Amino acid sequence: MSKSVIHLFHGDDDSLSGGSHVAERIRQVASTQGVDLEVFCFGPAQGALSDVGDSPVRAEYNQQIDDLIAAGVPVGACLNAARAAGREEALTARGITLQFARDAFVRYAVENASVLSF
Repeated sequence: MSKSVIHLFHGDDDSLSGGSHVAERIRQVASTQGVDLEVFCFGPAQGALSDVGDSPVRAEYNQQIDDLIAAGVPVGACLNAARAAGREEALTARGITLQFARDAFVRYAVENASVLSF
């Protein structure tokens, strides 16, 4: 089994929409292709998990993240950033796993994961 990680970093509309859409499309075929899928939100993309405002793209992004979690895809975010923003409890309540970003990235290297960044 191989591992693919969708790393969502950029907070622009195209990155949020494109990255979350690619994660969903991979999820749809991952089990039949022998792929473990994981999503990691960091930087501006992690901020977009808490700051929807009036943006339909951010609302869609957040819904896509929630749908991925509901489908059993592990979704992570940076613990330090969540703490700094006062969002640790809110993100954890959504089912987002908080961990130090450095630990996640080292784990991806050890697992020989393919990391696609948006």
